Amino acid sequence: MFYWLMKMIVGPVLRLAFRPWSRGAEHVPHEGPAILASNHLAVIDSFVLPLTVPRKVQFLGKSDYFTGSGLKGRLTAGFMKGVGTVPVDRSGGRASEAALRTGLRLLSEDELLGIYPEGTRSPDGRLYRGKTGVARLALESGAPVIPVAMIGSDVAQPLGTTIPRPKRIGVVYGEPLDFSRYKGMEEDRFILRSVTDEITYAIMSLSGQEYVDIYAATAKARLAQGVPIEADGATQVGAPGGRPIPDVVLPAPPADEDEAGDKDEDAEPSEGDRPSDDGPQAPRSSVD
Repeated sequence: MFYWLMKMIVGPVLRLAFRPWSRGAEHVPHEGPAILASNHLAVIDSFVLPLTVPRKVQFLGKSDYFTGSGLKGRLTAGFMKGVGTVPVDRSGGRASEAALRTGLRLLSEDELLGIYPEGTRSPDGRLYRGKTGVARLALESGAPVIPVAMIGSDVAQPLGTTIPRPKRIGVVYGEPLDFSRYKGMEEDRFILRSVTDEITYAIMSLSGQEYVDIYAATAKARLAQGVPIEADGATQVGAPGGRPIPDVVLPAPPADEDEAGDKDEDAEPSEGDRPSDDGPQAPRSSVD
């Protein structure tokens, strides 16, 4: 109930500020368990994405959001609960297993689960190596995975900023991925890596981001120490799993679309439709 109340109250404010647009929302099932696997560019991803689908979306969020002290801590915890975030300890080891169990429980209850395979926000707008937790969730639950690309949220809220700017944000959904062929193989680490790479590739094919074959958390740690991200030679290596770089037409909102999913959901944008300031101008990937 609180989720829908928050969506009714906060939703219009977010719509006014970010004028969210979407494509491919018809790929999200109206009922039953499903996993929304998205790139992660900004904190507001978890707030804007749910505005583009009618179903409740639940994200697994770090428990720190729920353990703050004082008035600010209570307000943060209440807000995160209100937008459908479920607290998990992401410190690794048994905590990671607890997060997996929480995700599986939600899927067993036919919930729509949002997850960021990169594990944390991208430090520079590029797409980083996916963690295999998303693959385990898919294989153990049997739920379809819908790849998702957030477009422009890093422009609205650059890394390191708290208050986002009013910029248009898009959400692009891809066709569901079915991994039932791997049923019973969720303990095979090679299968888990293959499935994760397939999901990451699907996200890349929607977002047009450049790919870096290291974990985003590793990249952030290197930056914090003043070490270049490509310190060990890691760089743009094509695409996940050694696939060729997809030829991507960068998504952009139709010129006549003001709200998420209003008009021309499937229309291809022309060069004249591309905004000069309202979205990220990421490099277009092309086949070498």
